[in-house]
Amino acid sequence: MLVLASTSAYRRVLLERLGIPFATERPDVDETADANESPIDLAKRLAEAKTRVVATHRPTDWVIGSDQVADLDGRILGKPGGFANAVEQLSACSGRTVVFHTAVCLRHDASNRTLPFADVTRVRFRRLHALEIERYLQAEQPWDCAGSFKSEGMGIALFEAIETRDPTALVGLPLIAVAQALREAGFNIP
Repeated sequence: MLVLASTSAYRRVLLERLGIPFATERPDVDETADANESPIDLAKRLAEAKTRVVATHRPTDWVIGSDQVADLDGRILGKPGGFANAVEQLSACSGRTVVFHTAVCLRHDASNRTLPFADVTRVRFRRLHALEIERYLQAEQPWDCAGSFKSEGMGIALFEAIETRDPTALVGLPLIAVAQALREAGFNIP
């Protein structure tokens, strides 16, 4: 059995694309960054922690956890939670490049196997005007998205370019690498 250590609707929808059955479970992990922790290290630590928490009571299941950290010149951009923070984030991103670190961990405690990996996506924002930012936020309300946008929605219009090896990584789960790891773990993935 596969268990997604997340209640994220975005990750659930992505994982469904692979056509294998899975359950979901909330990992209840403190996502606060440690002092001087880099964005990539934070993403890796949280992905691993999520799988560890769920696997403690599901040792015979494969557990997959993921975390994404948005990095603007070393500053971590979390989920804005509301309009004012989202305006501040998108204003800061205007005309700049934001790096998204997406870490994933696939874990099976009974066999003592852990398959960690990470993906990097660079998003170059176009110059955004205050009115554009406000209209976008009112229309899409991305309060639960790191960086304050949904690339799978209207947020794509905020960009000049995306540099990635896996476009699903920006949504929160890099399916190319996930499919490879699941095949390695013995799952039938086309």
